[in-house]
Order: sequence, then structure tokens, then C-alpha cells
Amino acid sequence: MKKFNLTLVGGGSTWTPGLLQSLCKMKDRFPLKKLIMFDIDAERQAIIGEFAKILFREQYPELEFHYTTNVEEAYADVDFVFMQMRTGGFKMREKDEKIPLSMGILGQETCGPGGFAYGLRSIRDMIKTINDIRKYSKDAWILNYTNPAAIVAEALRRVFPDDKRILNICDQPVNLLRSYGRLLGKDPNEFEPVYFGLNHFGWFTHLYDKEGKDLLPELKKLILEGGFKPADAEQRDKSWLDTYAMVRDMLIDFPDYLPNTYLQYYYYPDYKVSHLDPNYTRANEVMDGREKRIFAECKRVAEAGTAKDSVLVHNDAHSEFIIEVAESIAYNKGRIYIVIVENNGIISNIQDDAMVEVAAVLTANGPRPLAVGKIGTFYKGMMEAQLAYEKLTVDAYFEGSYEKALQALTLNRTVVSAKKARQVLDALIEANKDYWPELK
Repeated sequence: MKKFNLTLVGGGSTWTPGLLQSLCKMKDRFPLKKLIMFDIDAERQAIIGEFAKILFREQYPELEFHYTTNVEEAYADVDFVFMQMRTGGFKMREKDEKIPLSMGILGQETCGPGGFAYGLRSIRDMIKTINDIRKYSKDAWILNYTNPAAIVAEALRRVFPDDKRILNICDQPVNLLRSYGRLLGKDPNEFEPVYFGLNHFGWFTHLYDKEGKDLLPELKKLILEGGFKPADAEQRDKSWLDTYAMVRDMLIDFPDYLPNTYLQYYYYPDYKVSHLDPNYTRANEVMDGREKRIFAECKRVAEAGTAKDSVLVHNDAHSEFIIEVAESIAYNKGRIYIVIVENNGIISNIQDDAMVEVAAVLTANGPRPLAVGKIGTFYKGMMEAQLAYEKLTVDAYFEGSYEKALQALTLNRTVVSAKKARQVLDALIEANKDYWPELK
């Protein structure tokens, strides 16, 4: 069985230890010869890097491992690159959330003005990183988790139109599939989903079991009668439990399909604003919770010299999904996963150059998307407004256009008012002056 060289970009991420543990757990399915962690924050990465040395010494001794801040070291002769960058870190995420909320506008990591700000920060670093990778490993598969994935995917489509080994993915559909499995008492790995939308903006239209039965009617009934929880509810912060609970509300109002949890921010922006604390947002919850827990545990393992009794709370779906995607590509498995691809007729009444999120068969030659066909007027209208926002956001970045940025935020359903859009845009420009291109 062929072994691969893998680079993990964003070695200092709080998600990294869970991914490292999953690589150990799944080493028989996706074996590695070499693993390199890369991050521009040496101090932050070192804490996780030292934990990794001990973990691999005990669970993956045959693996060649090191961590670095050197670009050539990171990308020379690699087969796969997993990317999970956060330009500006949690401190900028906190601003993304709090600045809009201070104006009575939704403040969320990837949706609305917060996602807009994060997107404009991510584009520059994503382009640089892919150019760096291609300088040293022109054929490596680049699997990208970096958010906001919709904006990032649109920007990369424009800059690297002929690079067919960049695949943007998101773990939220997988989180939902696992949660459906928990509710139904079935193995989610046996589901065949039918799904369409944009990233963080989509719907499950069918969910077939291995006998071909559509489980969606039963699933909708269970959610309407008993509510909805994530598969790993016992490990989730309260904000995530509240997020999943809103699926029932969305299903009552729009019963056709099962929605991605993020749609609540677009369906009910005023309601969500009224239930968020502008002084203590999800960023604070993560910094005070998961971040402290993860780094404290990594330090404890390094001091103890063993990871045998280490239990890191992490999202299995996040780490296992990206490995499963790599496995399906590496060994031409042809499994079905929900990924982000250029439309080109998949959704027949949406423009071809949209970066859509749909089910696709993943092979050694990349994704083969499954056709969706025409979608209804309501869903088409929702998607086209969001798609226009995403494209105008990327236009604003490449053109340095204040006008396009204002148009983008005015179109976004979490903002709507042009006066509010201008107010929040001006504040975000000031907060992001070290990261964004100048908008004129």
C-alpha cells in the first residue's frame, strides 16, 4: 500500500491535535511516510508540535515527523497538503463578530459582515500559500478547509483556473450526516446524500440508505417531534447546541428540505442578533474554552512525556472527513462526499461559474459531481443573492473597490440596508487595515 508525504498548513490550529490523533487512528487506511506541520506562528505551533512528537513516538513510530516555519521544508516533495489557516487568528475573529453586533447587525465567523471581513483576509494568504506549494510540489493535492470556504473557493477559481488539484471542502455537511445517523440509529457512512447549495448555504433534498430508501421523511418527522442535536452533543459548547436546535424552526417554516445549520443566520438575522451577546461572542467562547483546553493538554503531555492517557476533546468529523477525502483520491475509491466545485450545469438554472456545494464521486482524477437539475424559485432566489454577494466580495478584493464591497454587503441578507452596510464596512476597513487591500 503506497505511503504518502503530507503537509498540514496551520499547525498551530486548535483543530490540529484532533487531526493528528485521527491520522494515527486511520493510518491503515491512509498511511503516511512523512508528515510536516507548517505555521507562520512558531511559538503557537511548537506547543502542538511537541505534543505530536510524543503522540507519534507512541502510536506512529514509523512516521517521519517534524514541524517548521520554512516554506521549502514544508512543501518540497509532498503528495497532499491539508490547509486550515486563520489569518488574523481569534483576535480578528473577535472583531469580525463584535463590530457588526455593536451596530445591531449579525456578527458571525463566516456569515454576513464577519465572513466578509474574514474572506478578504484569507484570500491573500491562500494565494501565496498555493503559489508556494506549486513552486515545490506541482502535483500535490491541496485539500482546503480554510474559511470562509465560499469566498476562498471563488478567489482560487479565478487565480488558478487550470489547477485541478485544489479541492475546497467543509465538514459541516458531514457533521449533519453524523447527527442524522445518531437520530435514526443508523451508520451515517452508509448514507447516500443528495445535497445542493453554496458553502454554509445548502439543503439536503434526499438521504438514501443502502437499500435505496429515502430517510428524509422519517428524519424530518423525528426533528419536528423531538428537536435536533449534533452527533457529538456531549462535547459541544452551548452555542453549538443552540445552533442545531434551530434546525427544527427552519424545518417548520420551510419543510421541503433539511437545511444546513448556517442558513438560520440568513433566515432569521434579526432574531439571531437579539440572542447574541455583543460583549461575549463565539470567539470568546472558543478562546476561553477549546483553545485553553487544547493547549493546556498539549503542554501537559509534553511535560509528562507520554500521550497514553491523553483525551483531547475534538470533532471527529472535522479530522476524519479530510482524511477520508484524501483516501478516496489517493486510492481511487470513488466514494461520495459533499464538496465545493464549479457548477458547470450541475444545478442547471444557476450560472456555470458558481462555486457550488454538491455531492460528488471522488476519484484519483478528482471529483465527479452528481447532477442536481433545476431548483425551485425560493432556493434559486436565495442562492443567487448569496452568490452575487460572494462574487462581489471577491471583485472588491481584486479591484480594490469600495463600491463593490458596499454592493456585496448590501446584498447580504444579514445586512440588507445600504446605510448599515456602509457603516459596518467603514468600521471593518479600519479594523482590517493591516490585512485588506486598500478599498477606493
